[in-house]
Amino acid sequence: MARQGNFVEQPIVIAHRGASAERPEHTLAAYERAIDLGADYIEPDLVSTKDGVLVARHENEISSTTDVARRPEFAGRRTTKRIDGRDVTGWFTEDFTLAELKTLRARERLPEVRPANTAYDGQEAIPTLEEIIALARRKERETGRAIGLYIETKHPSYFASIGLPLEPGLVRLLSAHGYEGRQAPVFLQSFEVGNLRVLRAETRLPLVQLMEADGAPYDRVLAGDVRTYADMATRQGLAEISAYADAIGIQKEMLVPRGADNDILAPTTLVRDAHAAGLKVHVWTFRSENAFLPRRWQAGPEAGAGAGAGADAAPAVRGDAEAELELFLGLGVDGVFADDPAVAVPVRNRLRAAH
Repeated sequence: MARQGNFVEQPIVIAHRGASAERPEHTLAAYERAIDLGADYIEPDLVSTKDGVLVARHENEISSTTDVARRPEFAGRRTTKRIDGRDVTGWFTEDFTLAELKTLRARERLPEVRPANTAYDGQEAIPTLEEIIALARRKERETGRAIGLYIETKHPSYFASIGLPLEPGLVRLLSAHGYEGRQAPVFLQSFEVGNLRVLRAETRLPLVQLMEADGAPYDRVLAGDVRTYADMATRQGLAEISAYADAIGIQKEMLVPRGADNDILAPTTLVRDAHAAGLKVHVWTFRSENAFLPRRWQAGPEAGAGAGAGADAAPAVRGDAEAELELFLGLGVDGVFADDPAVAVPVRNRLRAAH
């Protein structure tokens, strides 16, 4: 596939935790399915084991994504921890060795929204980053195209505080597999700022500052810094981000807000402002089910259209995700995080061909 600098030809489709609309997230099956559907990048969220191995889970608390709660041998590991300012109760990856984690099996995190995915419960283990890289390289040989890695470091301040920093091992492992420099098909992303600055000093791989509509980077909160993600999305904030990052990864509502009736409002200028600062814009997360769509694109008898509509439609029914993607891609974004590459890739390809 043609490249523009270190980026695959724009806009890119990033398989959010793999093809998680079709398989339990963060499994090798989900990543492979995403690649087969044409996604440009697969997205592992990384946490650490007790013995310092990087593994893919959305959170270090794993009761909703594995069968750990049903395993009597690990009942005593259930505990409560303070993670990013919140008390969280459950089972945590950092309390298990890799060998112990490998005895667990993945399950669907959102069974009420994706009941079909529960058919795959119990079939997959928690993958390591090393295994994900091996999968990507194998699929590159099979397909003849680059398979990118879009890696998030989860809770980096927390892991550093318990003596399991994520960044050193991540950079070493990527380097050992030849992922170096700005041409490598890799992005490293974080909701925090400090660890991106550390990574900037250690690697030339492209970095992404993640932002959401509410809140602030937790490492800044710890330091007493009052700047929020909204402050970072201003022209001044974007200029500051451009000193250490190559792109921003933004929640959809930061670009196209929603009103109280769950209908979309007029777009903001964030794409234009970020591009002016030299930053690419990647948007998260596009999902096909009514539970995640603005009301006008929901499907089913209870679906409404705009202001004054009734209750949101049945959450598990798939709506018009294509229309939502077309809107955002038409605003000039450089990439989309999608749970359903089977929808996102054809929409992207159709719009690309039209231009």
